[in-house]
Formats: sequence, C-alpha cells, structure tokens
Amino acid sequence: MLLFKILSFLCGYVTITVPEECLEKFINMATARGIFLWGITATGANRVALKVRLSGVQPLRHVARMTRCRFKITGRAGLPFLISRLSRRKALLAGALVFVVTLYLLSTFVWFIEVTGNKRVETEAIEQAARRAGLYRGVPKWSLDTAEMEANIARQVPGLSWVGMQVDGTRVRIEVVEKVLPPDSGGEQKVDVVAAKDGLIKEILVLSGHPVISEGDTVTAGQVLISAAIPPPENFYENEGGEQKEEAGEEPEDKQEPVQYVHARGIVRARVWYEGYGEMKLVEKGTVLTGREITKLCIKIGAKEIILMGPGQVPYKFYGARTDVKRIPAWRNINIPVEFITVKYFEKEPYSRTYSRAEARRMAGKRALTGIKKQIPKSARILDQRVQVVETAEPEDIVRVRAIVETLEEIGVEKPHQFDRGGSGLVGGKRGSAGNHG
Repeated sequence: MLLFKILSFLCGYVTITVPEECLEKFINMATARGIFLWGITATGANRVALKVRLSGVQPLRHVARMTRCRFKITGRAGLPFLISRLSRRKALLAGALVFVVTLYLLSTFVWFIEVTGNKRVETEAIEQAARRAGLYRGVPKWSLDTAEMEANIARQVPGLSWVGMQVDGTRVRIEVVEKVLPPDSGGEQKVDVVAAKDGLIKEILVLSGHPVISEGDTVTAGQVLISAAIPPPENFYENEGGEQKEEAGEEPEDKQEPVQYVHARGIVRARVWYEGYGEMKLVEKGTVLTGREITKLCIKIGAKEIILMGPGQVPYKFYGARTDVKRIPAWRNINIPVEFITVKYFEKEPYSRTYSRAEARRMAGKRALTGIKKQIPKSARILDQRVQVVETAEPEDIVRVRAIVETLEEIGVEKPHQFDRGGSGLVGGKRGSAGNHG
C-alpha cells in the first residue's frame, strides 16, 4: 500500500467526478482497458469521485465518449504537478536549491554537544575540557579526531575513568564513566532502623542495635524501630558487694555506664493496609482508532506554509493528530526561520457501551486494585483484599467502589541516628519504656 502511494505521487494522479447513473459502465470499460481507478467516494449531487494516474487520463477520454459519461477533473496531485508549479516560480525554485545546499553545508558542522553518564563531575567542567581539546559548536566534523579528544578529556578531568565520543549527524555525544571512590572507613555510622510506612508489627529480628518496639505494636511512618543507641544494663546502681547504697542509708550516685552506638540492623515485618478508589460509568462513551491514517508534509518559511505532500483539509470527521517539527539550528546567533512540519492524522470513530451494575462494579474494582498494587513492593505478600461499593444518597449512572488490600511486608529502612528523636529507649539519661504499644 505504501509503495502504491509513493508510485502514484511520483507519476502524478488526478481526482475526477462522474455521474452515478453511468458509473458502473464507466468503471467496467476502464478496467477492461487496464486503467486502474481507486478512492471511489460519493460527493453528493448524484456524482462520484475517483482517482486515476496521470497516464490514464487520456485513455479515459475515449471511455467517456463511448459510454457517454462525461467526467470532470476536480483535483491534481503528485510530483509532475509540483514540478510544473515550481517551474513557473523560478525564484522559489532557486531559493529552494540554495536552501538545500545551505542545509547540506550546515549539516557538516557540529551544532549540539551532549554529555551523559556523569553524576559527581560537573557537566560544565567536561564541556570546558572538550573545548580545550578542540570540540566546540561550529567545528567541522571532518576535523574531529575522536580518539585523541577522548584521551585529552580523560587527562584534564581527574574524576573520569573512561571517555567515549559518538558523532551522530550534527550532534556529538560525550559518554563518560566516573571513577568509583572507595567507601569512607572512618568508623561505623550511627544508623537507626525506622518505619517506612504505617503498620502493625508482626515479626522483628534484631541483628544489631536496641529494639524499641515489639510484636503487636502499631507504628507510624518515620518511627524508630531499632535504635542505634544501646542503653547500659539496669543493675548499674549495685555496689561491688551486690548491695544497693540505698539499703546502707546512703544516696545512690548518679552514675551510669556510657551509651553505646552501633549501626542498627534487623528485619521488621508488619501488616500494612492500602486503600484505593475506582469508578465506572454505566454508559461509556468515547472514540477509538480505526487504523486509517494520512500524512501531510509541509515546509514553513517565516509565516508562509507550503504543502509538499498530503491533503489540504483533513478527510476525517473525527481524528487525532501528531505533529513533528524540525527546525534548522541557529548559526552564530542567526535564527533561520525555516521549519519542516510532518503531521499525521489518525481517524477515530465514536462508540457507546452500556454495562450492567455488576459489570461496572467488577471493572471499577479492577481499576481500584490495579492502582493499589502499583504502590505495593514486589517482595510484599498479599494477605487479603476486599472491594466495597460506595453507596450514595441519590441513584447515579456511575458505580463507585473502595478497595482495601492487606499485605505483610518489610517496613524497616535505615536512616542516620538523631539524638533528639527519642528512639534510644532512654529518658533523662536512664532507661525508659521499651516500646510504643498500641
């Protein structure tokens, strides 16, 4: 189909209209003589439009005389007609030729430089090193020695371990790989395990640190689960003989062993509940693509737009469009007001579907559950899921549902220890409560 359209454009074709009363005889006799007709559509006023290649117009005149069915040419399209129009506009043709040559010359220079792969090293530092190596906007592509430039950039920027350059049209892409710095070994960090989300603790396994919650506790997001601060033992008031100083009639000294800090680690699993909402109309209306499409190619010079290929008006009643605009890059701060515009039109047709309340409830519930499951981690295990219809005071033509999903998942995440967060289990320098029991 695409090859046929290309050949028809190159050979040229016309659109003709014939009366309906002699259409069948006209088409049969044209087909018998090897004249191919397509795009047969009714135009109103008892006439039908057809398309035929330019080479078939003259033979069709003989067919029209034999069938006494006169036809009228209503449209011309294709390369021959485009060349004919351009030949009458020699200034436009000369301008187009100059434009093509200029465009070709501009395509032999580098106009865009893109840096990818860097996170710690500044993009500006890499671009400056590339400029010193001879890569800048406006440099001819034939003068680039990519291997030498890669080595120069790697030498000038100390944070890079590898540099690669790729020339793609007028764009040069610089790909870099940064050096991997060794981790800081200056002592173990003080890190707490905190709750990433609200939940009901089901299981806790402490590998290091001090647990401040226990099974059955209700926790909220951000609450400390395993603290990095390990409090001293409870019997630090006892004297060397095992008797407390209070029994000897003396005041106990406010003395305690120092708090130890570690990198808290552990596994904390909790029951977590998610809630979602979904709705579905009993009568659904919309449009759907038919699969038919048409492309229009035009060039825009300043405010004037010239159609090179495609229809002047969209032949579809309902349609969607996708536009692609390509501009000539600026050269030495000079903007060239020329654009190539490609527009694709996609035909749509309206539809209307009616659902029962049971079908609408099922589809609304599916939407609500789909939205919830996007939030659930892959490692979580779903324990239960329920869908409830939301009742309204007045009857509606829409079904609303609320979905609830219960999961069992790991909620502990590591965060730096904060001394004012109160997660160490110490109150006033002494041991406090062991957890937040719900």
